[in-house]
Amino acid sequence: MELKEALAELRKNEKRKFDQTVDLLISLKGIDLRRDTISIVSTIPHTFKERRVCGFLENKSDIVKTITKPEFDKYKDKKLLRNIVRDYDFFIANAKLMPAVATVFGKALGPLGKMPSPQLGVLVQETPDSIRAILERISKSIKIRAKEPAIKVAVGKESMDDEHLIENINAVYRDIVNALPGKKENVRKVMLKLTMSKPIVIEALQ
Repeated sequence: MELKEALAELRKNEKRKFDQTVDLLISLKGIDLRRDTISIVSTIPHTFKERRVCGFLENKSDIVKTITKPEFDKYKDKKLLRNIVRDYDFFIANAKLMPAVATVFGKALGPLGKMPSPQLGVLVQETPDSIRAILERISKSIKIRAKEPAIKVAVGKESMDDEHLIENINAVYRDIVNALPGKKENVRKVMLKLTMSKPIVIEALQ
């Protein structure tokens, strides 16, 4: 089933009282995840959810929730650390603070793929413009990590129009395929679903 046809089929499902998420599901083959680490950041053309972002910065910011270096010590409290890791989707940091961030927060953020990275989270300059720019990139970014031979990733909302959903789906699919060691040879099956629907197999993706 082609992508547009699959979206039309999904929209025939019973309407729910909330805006359902559109999920892309990709089952994989020929991959040993102990050897082949699949961990990427995909950039989508159309944002669909608010990203909760926290910054490890030298100075308090009016733009983003901020933890300054003098406050780091209190996060040695495991409960506070768990809470901050749970409450935010992305973390950004001033490059100068990265060694201290790694020491205090690394063990909690690292396994979840939330450590600030040069690709999406490390600021060389701590200015309002640089913070806004990185927040703009984050708003259109999706972190994807394969922990089993299948990937499930949210790509949009039911309320979005088909054109925007298709552009998001194709962008995420391309990024995932490009990250696979055997590219399309590692893709067993591709499906699309809404939060409360059964998945539909799709075939025609770029």
